[in-house]
Amino acid sequence: MVLAGHDYSGMVIRAREVEKRYGDKRVLRGVGFELARDGFLLVTGPNGSGKTTLLRLCAGLAIPSAGELEVTLERGRIGYLAHEPLVYRELTALENLDLYGRLYRVPERRERIGMLLERFGLWDARRDRADSYSRGMLQRLALCRTLLHGPELLVLDEPYSALDDEGAALLDRELEERRPSCAFVVATHDPARIDRLATSKLALA
Repeated sequence: MVLAGHDYSGMVIRAREVEKRYGDKRVLRGVGFELARDGFLLVTGPNGSGKTTLLRLCAGLAIPSAGELEVTLERGRIGYLAHEPLVYRELTALENLDLYGRLYRVPERRERIGMLLERFGLWDARRDRADSYSRGMLQRLALCRTLLHGPELLVLDEPYSALDDEGAALLDRELEERRPSCAFVVATHDPARIDRLATSKLALA
C-alpha cells in the first residue's frame, strides 16, 4: 500500500514489514524504517539484496506485495536517479533538460538548466547529443535531470557510478548543500564516502 499527499508527523516515508515479490521470487522481506523531512537513509547490501527494488518502491515506481509503505510527498516532489541515466540519447543535454523542465513545470527552467550544467561541468557540451557523451558525462546529465525540479526527496541509486574524481567531488558538494533542505534515500556500494551525512542506515541481507 502506498499513500501519498499526507503528513505523518514530519515523516517523508514510513515503511512497515515491507515485502516485494516478483512471481515466486521474494526480493524484499520485513523491511521497516522511517525517514524524516531532514533525514538521510543510507542503504547498503550486496548485489541482489533488493536495494534497487526498495528505491523503486520509495520513488513510487512499484508497490509492495505486502506490508505498508507510506510516502507523504507527491511524485512530482521526488527526484529519482536510477542505474540507467534515463535521458534521450538522440537529444542534446539542453534539449533533454528542457523537456524534463517542461514536464515538471519548472519555473525559470532555462536559468536552472544553465546553472546545473555549469555546476556539473557540462556547459561546454550542452549542445552535443547525449549519445556522444561518455558514461561519466551521462551520469552527470542524469544528476542534472534528477535535481532540476528542486525535489524534496532524493532517491539515488549508486549516484557515484561512472563518475571520475572531479565528478564525484561535484556530487559531494551537491549532497552537502542540499542536505538541510531535502530528504535522501541513497543506495551505494561505497558507504564510507557519505557515511557522515547519514542519519540512519539500512543494511539489506
